[in-house]
Amino acid sequence: MDALKKPKTPDVVPTNYFLPKEFGKIIGATYKYEFGGGNDCEFRGLRLRAISLLMRWAGLSILDATKLERAALSKNEEGDNQIFLYRAKTGVPVYVVIPPDVADLLRSVPNSNPLYFFWSGNGDPRSARKGFQRSYWKLFKLANICREDGSRKRCHPHMFRDTFAVELLLAGNPMDQVSLLLGHSSVKITERHYAPFCKARQQQLTAAVKKSWGSREAKPPGSTYSESGPVIPPTMMIQ
Repeated sequence: MDALKKPKTPDVVPTNYFLPKEFGKIIGATYKYEFGGGNDCEFRGLRLRAISLLMRWAGLSILDATKLERAALSKNEEGDNQIFLYRAKTGVPVYVVIPPDVADLLRSVPNSNPLYFFWSGNGDPRSARKGFQRSYWKLFKLANICREDGSRKRCHPHMFRDTFAVELLLAGNPMDQVSLLLGHSSVKITERHYAPFCKARQQQLTAAVKKSWGSREAKPPGSTYSESGPVIPPTMMIQ
């Protein structure tokens, strides 16, 4: 008898993201952030607020957000603010539009290097990313995001990017479009991480359709429906 094979364990951690009220608490906590010292201490909260909004609305990873150049923010022909993400294999540039207030905040962020929003331009940008990650550990603690059972929700900066993707899917956007904005090399990668939220979208659609059934409450008791409308059972027909 062949030995039973060990079941495969998924190698992808289920995606977690921030609910709108949780994201609001995090942004609110940036106004109270007072950790650390140095010359830029007064700007720590502002910088955290700006980079958090950037990752949430542009879907950037924390490393890409940290080293983002100011030239990547521009306006399209319609006057919308947009972030240049990358150049697709076809050579066509991929942009994502961001809210006006987020763009204005980004432009106001002080930085020693005028070419970047957050990075000094010196050394390895991954070191700057680690600095933000340490700040986020303190920020998330200050925000005190909890689950329904009262336990502390485990938070990390990548959840801003996940929130960007999940909200797009829940809004009904196709997986391939979300994959394009995330810069994934294959839509299969996007599906591995976010397929459960396509199911959630289907559940939303199902609920919407069922809600439209409200007119069925007006039908006579015991009646049924056909393609042409309600069918009154013989026992209720006028003799």
